[in-house]
Amino acid sequence: MTSDTLRDAPVRLSVRGLAKSYDTKRGSVPVIADLTFDVRVGEIACIVGPSGIGKTTLLKCLTGLQSISSGQALIDGRPIDGPPEEMALVFQEYTRSLMPWLTVEKNVRLPLNHLRLPAAEREERIRGALAAVGLAGAESKYPWQLSGGMQQRVAIARAIAYRPEVLVMDEPFASVDAQTRFELEDLCLRIREQFGMTIVVVTHDIDEAVYLSDRVIVLGERPARVTEIIDVDFGGARDQLTTRAVPEFAELRSEVFELIRKAG
Repeated sequence: MTSDTLRDAPVRLSVRGLAKSYDTKRGSVPVIADLTFDVRVGEIACIVGPSGIGKTTLLKCLTGLQSISSGQALIDGRPIDGPPEEMALVFQEYTRSLMPWLTVEKNVRLPLNHLRLPAAEREERIRGALAAVGLAGAESKYPWQLSGGMQQRVAIARAIAYRPEVLVMDEPFASVDAQTRFELEDLCLRIREQFGMTIVVVTHDIDEAVYLSDRVIVLGERPARVTEIIDVDFGGARDQLTTRAVPEFAELRSEVFELIRKAG
């Protein structure tokens, strides 16, 4: 997706003056201060920043898993005050999010159980999601019979079977080896194209952020603020070898790294 296309797309996820503090015995401790940014329909946005800056806290606020101290997070213009039905979340720890006593097919079926779908549509969604992540034929296997990368594919399949408008991913590829990570990054790009989802990724990996993103949202300072929003437009389809080899990739990686280094 090009920068011009994104500018014309409507806003799907909006953050306005979002702040989050935690109450402790010593008083209120601010973690996030006055964040403002938008994520547009069909965009992949990566959120980066130094360790401990509040990226996961922000993600929990965006997904309605934690309350917001002040400001707003909105999806399609509606305030988020609990987990939105239009959103799905993929965690880093796939071993904790999958049910080891359920087969792959039953794990993917879980979020569909409360939807009033015709049986045929439910089965089609499960088959389509598993095919999209390259796990067609693995329906009867159990998570413990799969590699780490395949288990994360199951977690992603479960999310996309739900057909969310927004897919939020918290360090989704941090627990797999480098080659599998590249494969899952490309899977993320294919999911966006196939299902038209808006995707928000929290990551510590700068190269991953530059490779995946239409825009990189850099957090800094303490409590956290948005220090920079960087447009990424390589044009056309991305490829692990050719995209990472272009001079613009190295320039963007250096720019993001320098921002995070200063913030840390």
